[in-house]
Formats: sequence, structure tokens, C-alpha cells
Amino acid sequence: MSHLDVDVIDFLLLTIYPVGGLFIIEMISRAIKISSWIKLTIQGFVSIGFAIAYVTLITAHWLTSIVLAALAIALFYQARRAKIYPGKSIY
Repeated sequence: MSHLDVDVIDFLLLTIYPVGGLFIIEMISRAIKISSWIKLTIQGFVSIGFAIAYVTLITAHWLTSIVLAALAIALFYQARRAKIYPGKSIY
């Protein structure tokens, strides 16, 4: 990946950072026992934040940003579903 000015290790770290953020939110939400729709909404906003950061602050990672935006849409959908039907939510 020498044509992107990003080393392979840097690229792996760029994919691990959002996963770490989502994992930390999961652990905090389990520790303080907040409802799942709030947790999923926060995770959606974190995914959007990483997607914006990967396009604006770092060398443009468009594909990673698009995947994170798609993940955020799925998280917002699940948050809405968890709020409307709390008994059916598995998260």
C-alpha cells in the first residue's frame, strides 16, 4: 500500500480504532446498565464520528468511511427497534 502514504500497520490500526471504541462503549454500558437503545445510538454516533474523521483528518479512506456509515445506519435502526420493541431486542 505504498501508493496511499499509509503503512500496513497504520491501516490495521485504522480499522481497529472504531472496533475499540464500540467495545469500550459496550463495556461502559454494561457496567452502568443503561438501556440498549441508548447504547446503540451512542455507538452509531461514534461510527459517524470515525467515518467523518477518516475522510477529513486522515488520508482519505473512503471505503472505510462508507462501511462505518453503513454500520451507523444499522446501529440507528437497531436502536429504534430496541426502543419501540424492547422485548424483541437481543442487544
